[in-house]
Amino acid sequence: VQLQASGGGLVQAGNSLRLSCAASGRTFSRYSVAWFRQAPGKERLFVAAIKWSGHTVYEDSLKGRFTISRDSAKTTVYLQMNSLKPEDTAVYYCAASPSVIHSNLGSQTAYHSWGQGTLVTVSS
Repeated sequence: VQLQASGGGLVQAGNSLRLSCAASGRTFSRYSVAWFRQAPGKERLFVAAIKWSGHTVYEDSLKGRFTISRDSAKTTVYLQMNSLKPEDTAVYYCAASPSVIHSNLGSQTAYHSWGQGTLVTVSS
């Protein structure tokens, strides 16, 4: 599946932003989809994931501020980001793969398809 991430931009701290990850070529049925982010000069880290069953997992520190969801047609996965902070500034990537077991949802190596990334900049 090919992925297209969008929705990034410049936003002031405290505001919200919603990222989208659209699938082309097929739907996300039977796929797990995740968001990762990479801040400048740092490694890429897990943000959130949604299994094909609808089960969601989050990086602990982001619970309550970020929400991952998908549309009913299973063609787009969203990342709603609220109360944004300057430290949320990063390039956000979506990734997808079929048959990701629960314990691997936060692992980059579990995902075979990656989007191109969308830049989120949070100003103070």
